[in-house]
Amino acid sequence: MEKGREILVIGGNRYFGKRLVARLLAAGDHVTVMNRGSSRPPDGAAHLVADRDDENSLTQALGSRTFDVVVDQVCYTPRQAAVARRVFTGRTRRYVMTSTVEVYEYEDSPALVREEAVDPATVSVGLELPWDEPEFLDTHYGEGKRQAEAVLAADPGFPYVAVRVAHVLGGADDFTGRLAHYADRIRAGAPIAVPVVNRPATYIHVEEIAGFLAWTVGEDFTGPVNAASHGLLTTGEICDAVTAHVPDGKVLLGPVEVGEVSPFSFARSYGMDNSRATRLGFAFDDVRRWLPRAVAETLGKGDA
Repeated sequence: MEKGREILVIGGNRYFGKRLVARLLAAGDHVTVMNRGSSRPPDGAAHLVADRDDENSLTQALGSRTFDVVVDQVCYTPRQAAVARRVFTGRTRRYVMTSTVEVYEYEDSPALVREEAVDPATVSVGLELPWDEPEFLDTHYGEGKRQAEAVLAADPGFPYVAVRVAHVLGGADDFTGRLAHYADRIRAGAPIAVPVVNRPATYIHVEEIAGFLAWTVGEDFTGPVNAASHGLLTTGEICDAVTAHVPDGKVLLGPVEVGEVSPFSFARSYGMDNSRATRLGFAFDDVRRWLPRAVAETLGKGDA
């Protein structure tokens, strides 16, 4: 696509979403950010206020506007996907949904998982489920994304992409608290709960996923695509990177049979295969090359 594209970003006010908006603006695109009005978009972006769960609100806010690409950063449920598909059919040449590695949460494969392991066309959709209840949505995050993909895939004429994002690390604005959890436990010499059999996982740097989404905006492929840096990380490797910023800390991994485990600790193997995106032309970085920098950014220590 040429520069000066009309792009709508739904959400996009924090973390890799705001980095995506900055990249698009820098490329000369006309960017509109849509949210509920809780925060203003970056300078240079237009602003639409709407409740994306309310079809009438969304339709009225859009008016007669059309877009080259819509990037939906905050589609978590099949209901939201159904509204988006109805509203944006005929309004955009391309709809990019940020999905998640958690669509593979039921996989357990020693080999890296490819996109076809979860085919949206075969996923059952439960629009009647209590998606509006925060606790239900929180505990069914992967399922919500799976079903949202299924709704988009149900219309063969709807040009959607589902970017299945690996676990994201890096940035001083990482709001998840996951690396801070490790730093606190290591600083205190307290056990870090992990599964008895603790599997490695795939990750991506916050800047790399912003770059991947910006690249996807300009491509023409459709369907699911995995976005992950090359290589796998274990919990131990993440802890080792954290200890560089906790001089007197001690890593104590505490295997648990039952109960809650620490972030980035997984009993199942579902690391993502990124070969589809690589064949399409995106060059991923190596996770071990950027891990020290990501930990330094998040823990406030500057560049590693």
